[in-house]
Amino acid sequence: MEIIRIVRMSFNPDDVTDFLAMFAEKYPLIRHFEGCNSLRLMQDEQHLNVYYTISEWQSARHLDQYRHSDLFKDTWKLTRSWFNDKPQAFSLQDAGIPTKG
Repeated sequence: MEIIRIVRMSFNPDDVTDFLAMFAEKYPLIRHFEGCNSLRLMQDEQHLNVYYTISEWQSARHLDQYRHSDLFKDTWKLTRSWFNDKPQAFSLQDAGIPTKG
């Protein structure tokens, strides 16, 4: 079953530029990690130092493989160093309610 992963991250304002540069570099590696169907980076409309990643994974197993990879560990270690608040992460699956039509 497909998994949607949303991660909210709040950064020190002085570190946002560094985070964006790092994300631009890592984006293709994460996006093409086995099982990743899509990846987006969104900025909060009112809090310009708050960003969200929204990724779609083929399954929870694929997401877990990524989360245990060296790519994730190295990226997250650097990203964490720029936080000014605790991140929040949510893994979501389809509720099975038809929404088309």
